[in-house]
Formats: sequence, C-alpha cells, structure tokens
Amino acid sequence: MSLLGNLIWIIAGGLISAFLWFISGTILCLTVIGIPFGIQCFKIGSFVLMPFGRDVDIGTFGFGGLFWNFLWILFFGWELFVYHLVMGFLLCLTIIGIPFGKQHLKLAKLSLLPFGARIYTRIWM
Repeated sequence: MSLLGNLIWIIAGGLISAFLWFISGTILCLTVIGIPFGIQCFKIGSFVLMPFGRDVDIGTFGFGGLFWNFLWILFFGWELFVYHLVMGFLLCLTIIGIPFGKQHLKLAKLSLLPFGARIYTRIWM
C-alpha cells in the first residue's frame, strides 16, 4: 500500500516538494555555516520523496539542538513550514487528498524542528 501511495505522491506534487528541499539544501551548503542546515535539508528531502510507510519522531534534542532549531526556524524553516501547512490544509479539503494532506502536515512538523528528529520506517505487525 505504501508503494502505491508513494507513486501517487510523486506524481501529485511530491517531486516538486522534494525538489524544493534539495534546492534549499544546495543553497545552504554554499556557506560553511549553512552546511549543517543543508545536510538536514537533504535528509528531509529524501523523506519528502517517499513519505508513505515512514514516520517522524520529534525527540529530545538538548541545548545544541535547541540552538540549531532556533536558528533554523528564524532563517529558513518557517517558509517550508508554511508551504507544507498550506498544502496540507488544501489537500484535506477533498476526501481523496486527505492521506496526502496528512503527509504534508507531518512534513510541516518536521520542517519546524529538524534537529533531533528521527525518521523511521513503520513496521506493521
């Protein structure tokens, strides 16, 4: 089921979302200070490409993670958060779009606090 969801996701706009994350990561990696942020963008971009069957756990991140997350939100994260939030709400307006809207809302949460977050594959039993 997750394979079908991921294929429809890629066709219905997931490729564009992943492209935005990869472009953001490339821009951020142009400076030495932006490299940690760019690496997070590449990790999240690979998650955005195929989000079905995977989940996010926003864990504890300590003072260092708090500092990096604060800088992330201040300079770059809020734009991606707003994008995913708006897309999530728009897709949830239709019954067919609800699963895709839920994925965008999950990505909105991740785009606010990427440092300390853990992306994992769900195992169904």
